[in-house]
Amino acid sequence: MGATGVLLCVVLHFLQMVTQSSEKFTVTGLQRPVLAPLGGNVELSCQLSPPQQAQHMEIRWFRNRYTEPVYLYRNGKDLHGETISKYVERTELLKDDIGKGKVTLRIFKLTADDDGTYHCVFKVGEFYEEHITEVKATATSSDMYILMQPPNIKGVMLECHSGGWFPQPHMEWRDNKGNIIPATSKAHSQDENKLFNMTMTLLIEASSHRSVTCYLQNLLTHQEESISIVLSGELFSWKIVWIMILTTIGFMMIAFCMTYYVQQRLLYGSVSEGKCHWLKSIMVLMFSVIAVTGVMLILHLKQRGLMEINYECTE
Repeated sequence: MGATGVLLCVVLHFLQMVTQSSEKFTVTGLQRPVLAPLGGNVELSCQLSPPQQAQHMEIRWFRNRYTEPVYLYRNGKDLHGETISKYVERTELLKDDIGKGKVTLRIFKLTADDDGTYHCVFKVGEFYEEHITEVKATATSSDMYILMQPPNIKGVMLECHSGGWFPQPHMEWRDNKGNIIPATSKAHSQDENKLFNMTMTLLIEASSHRSVTCYLQNLLTHQEESISIVLSGELFSWKIVWIMILTTIGFMMIAFCMTYYVQQRLLYGSVSEGKCHWLKSIMVLMFSVIAVTGVMLILHLKQRGLMEINYECTE
């Protein structure tokens, strides 16, 4: 009877081990994306459900390919030799709660390349389950400035520049009341670290806004940065000067043609007989145009001086 009891206990224990080893599980973790600043650290956790010992399991973290793990744990060992080289020195697996089936992957010095999805896989034999966590890397920059091009007959062109953003931020012009002003153009590029450099232009006409703000926002963190510029009315007087110069030249041309025609009719009775006088008149007109152009250039140089001292940028 004693031997039978011992045998029965051994059989029951064996059946219990088989049942436990074949027990199915799922893997759980964060359902929302994990926001992390570039250059900082991020921790990604996953948990067996129901909670159970996981030290004997294979635990694999990978990005896009199962065969290229970010981190690999098997048979109680960390297998750094089988992981992607760029993650070897920047990752560690926290196993304080591995007895309950919970592990945490820590990634150091986050880069833009680390942005994306991560698969956490627990595997026993041929059975495995996974959980997918999304990492969203972010960067916000206060490096902003506004450039102003020399004014012309159309108005003043402003250029807002800002670099060091991730992902691509929202960018817009606003007036002093907070209303959105349509940009003349927008452009962006990425540097070697995949950070976004933003450029936006705006043509300010004489009758439009005198105070504008360049505004950027990180759409993930909702962090905002802005810089404002106040333009002097002196900048827009150049448009009036241009109109006056062009109008003066036009009247000079009309007056010249009329004077020449009347003069030739009175003196010679025919326009074709006064070719010598025609050449002299052309020379006088050319000297007049050169004089007007000289005045125009002097005013232009003066206006550029005014442009450099009559605007103000505020952050």
